[in-house]
Amino acid sequence: MKRIRKAGLAAGIGAILVTAAAFPALADTVYVNASALNYRNRPSMDADAVLGTLPRGTKLERLSDEGEWSQVKLADSKVSVYVATRYLTVSAPAAQTQAQDKPDSGLAAASWEVGLDADYPYASFSAINSGKAVYYQSASQNRKGKTVCVNAGHGTSGGESVKTYCHPDKTPKVTGGTTGAGAVMASAVSSGMTFSDGTPERDVTLAMAKIFRDKLLADGYDVLMIRESGDVQLDNVARTVLANNQAHCHIALHWDSTSSDKGAFYMSVPQNASYRAMEPVASHWESHNRLGECLIAGLKEGGNKIFSSGAMEMDLTQTSFSTVPSVDIELGDKASSHSQETLKKQADGLLSGVNRFFGFE
Repeated sequence: MKRIRKAGLAAGIGAILVTAAAFPALADTVYVNASALNYRNRPSMDADAVLGTLPRGTKLERLSDEGEWSQVKLADSKVSVYVATRYLTVSAPAAQTQAQDKPDSGLAAASWEVGLDADYPYASFSAINSGKAVYYQSASQNRKGKTVCVNAGHGTSGGESVKTYCHPDKTPKVTGGTTGAGAVMASAVSSGMTFSDGTPERDVTLAMAKIFRDKLLADGYDVLMIRESGDVQLDNVARTVLANNQAHCHIALHWDSTSSDKGAFYMSVPQNASYRAMEPVASHWESHNRLGECLIAGLKEGGNKIFSSGAMEMDLTQTSFSTVPSVDIELGDKASSHSQETLKKQADGLLSGVNRFFGFE
């Protein structure tokens, strides 16, 4: 399992950057509209082109717009750098409202940011990938040697307007869902539904992810947190590829869009011959379903409501690109309770399911 630890920002950039005076001025003020936007010494996705990151809301002077890339001048600097145009906006973005809520020092011995490596298998299918996940190393004396990727569903600003392929072989979807059957491309990240009380789903998945993270760390699991704020610029493919290379399993947290308080279920791999024959699904679909079954069993034993058999067949981008056991679990729907008490009870059930899956019961 390959891990990328947080690297220090490149120093001495002035010696290798092109001066702004060499380019025509557009007198165009723009702002960073991503949680963390890489800036580069050239218009390239190569890892060695990255000089550092700019936080959301950073004000920049755009010197040229070259389509995919824009050349900008950093504040109080005479040098220019390149950034991806799609993560710029002409209006200052609203401040993020979600707190980071990091685990206390008793749970995590260390943590570092993890970005998408362009050399990872399937990374080239991602369209939104400037954000960073966070890897936490458990402080427990009984570390299990397993890393769980906790993916708080939704929460990528602008994700619905960007498309990615549903399958790595670019074949059409075999079931419906947020994107209909037969579609070849889907929204990079959907915005999610709104609960009956007006709370956005993305806020509840984030709250649940933080509770689940802390329980996993306390029990000895390391955790890869895909999202810890209201907006992370990582699409569904990027999230999945990070989990493939940094974790032993991938659990995406969601609630369904129905209004019947239906209970929890997981998205199982469709019983479709062509889909199950497509790689990487062919090599991993059984482990995906086994993880889902274990999670549902843990939730059920913990007294949580389960919908029907606990499984619903669905062709998902996440499953289609996963090379580790991977599940989208729906913990209820828009009519379901999402109180702290309920979320903690569900997190206990999920933890029990993870222990069952890895044989730590």
